Amino acid sequence: MASPLETYRVSAYNTSKFSENKIHDDAVARKFGFSGGLVPGVDVFAYMVHLPVAKWGRAFLERGLIEARFVKPVYDGEIAHVSGEESNGVLSIEVESRGQLCATGSASLPASAPSFAMADYSAAVPVAERQPVNAASYEIGKWLGTVPRAWAGAAATEYLHDVREHDPIYAREGLGHPGLLQRIMNKVLVDNAILGPWIHVGSKMQLLSAARSGDELTARAKVTGNYEKKGHRFVELDALVLANGTTPLAHCQHIAIYQPREQAAA
Repeated sequence: MASPLETYRVSAYNTSKFSENKIHDDAVARKFGFSGGLVPGVDVFAYMVHLPVAKWGRAFLERGLIEARFVKPVYDGEIAHVSGEESNGVLSIEVESRGQLCATGSASLPASAPSFAMADYSAAVPVAERQPVNAASYEIGKWLGTVPRAWAGAAATEYLHDVREHDPIYAREGLGHPGLLQRIMNKVLVDNAILGPWIHVGSKMQLLSAARSGDELTARAKVTGNYEKKGHRFVELDALVLANGTTPLAHCQHIAIYQPREQAAA
């Protein structure tokens, strides 16, 4: 029997308004048919994480499975309604804003975290000099690395504020938010090419260990897809995100449009 959870309401915030990715800029986003700059998909993903963490607590941060697909934009300053319903151990999640369905997903709590061998994921360094993106930037089978990043102290607190996360578990137990691992997956793309406007469209993430605040995060990512669909160019990644180069934190599958189709001028 399905059991609904209390709806989580977030005043969405565009954390990337001034980033290199101009899909988050109001004027540029309108050229692609949007009404304004998009709230990053990785941050909408972070909103969705709130429900399974509220339900399962630290256990979810240690071994939870969550996936999401972004179908409509969430815009800065709008209220995102994150609703969930559990049935047979699976939590179905939806995000609605402006009366539209913006994201769908699911989460569950496996009995134990699956095992992934670091040796199966080749270590790579990001390109020495980024070049404008083209099909060769993300060739199928290519291994991509990231510049190490850490969110500690004030940076960790600022991140939680930016994604409107008030669950005390992160500060109380010194844990990193899973949304940071999604940011690292985006950095796989950004650290290896100069991108124009681009869009994160979906992710699946199996958590393997709880991240600690201040962990140095990197990814070992393999390109598993690179294709055109409806005028968009897509890339798919399969990766391990690591803490301090030694501890697998998550197995992630990530899909993005790295060259969106621009709408014809009216």
